[in-house]
Order: sequence, then C-alpha cells, then structure tokens
Amino acid sequence: MEYEELIVVTWLIAEDEADIRNLIAMMCQVWGYNTLTFENGQKVWDWLDRVEQGSVNIPDLVLMDIRMPGKKGNELAQRMRTLPQLQQTPIVLMTAFALSEREQHEMMTADGVDHILSKPLPDFEQFRATLDRVAQQKRNA
Repeated sequence: MEYEELIVVTWLIAEDEADIRNLIAMMCQVWGYNTLTFENGQKVWDWLDRVEQGSVNIPDLVLMDIRMPGKKGNELAQRMRTLPQLQQTPIVLMTAFALSEREQHEMMTADGVDHILSKPLPDFEQFRATLDRVAQQKRNA
C-alpha cells in the first residue's frame, strides 16, 4: 500500500480589522491552506523573534495589511527579508489607502514586498488567482 506525502501549506495573515482577517483566513482554509493569523504588527514582530531562534515553521506566503497597530506591514516585510528562512517567501501587502507610485516602488524595492493589493479586495477567485500568481512568480525567480 502506498502512502501519499501530506504537504501542509500555510499562509500568514496579519490584519488588524477582525472581520477582514477572519474572512481572509476562512477563504484560505476553504482553498486548502492552513493559516497563521495575527491581529497587529507587534505580534508579527514577536513571531519573527521566534523565527530567528528557529523555533517555528515558515509560512509559504505572507499577506499583511500595511497600516496596523505596532509595526507596519512594510516594516515587517523589510525585517522578514533579512532572515534567511523568509528570503524566498512571497510577501503581499494590502492597503485601503492610496499609495503613490514612489511609495509602492519603495516598498517593493527597499522593503522586499512582492505585490501590493488595494482594498476593497477583489472577488474571491481573482484574489486567489493573484496570490497564486505572486507565489508562483516568487518560486520561479
């Protein structure tokens, strides 16, 4: 009898608005992903301390709001890119605020962000397709 290897894919979600965080987490779980959720930037920062110690599993994708209490999403992305464990992990930021092209460029070059989504988020299928595309591009880079 053959056994298939169980591959567990986890997406990290950091969003301070509980309704949005819960909806995204639920969608990701429906799509077959495990979720690791945080309600503010400081909790993600504390989790990154544990990543540095090598005591946690690394997510396959990171999806964070930019403006959260504590640390901002782009600050967290910048720190993530300094950690070898997270260098190849796709990072997607979400924002309800209009960002200038310069701000977007800076986040993508200086902070290591792979993609920025505007809120309101696209419909579920387009949202999933975008996240899958970003993850695939990062794997192929």
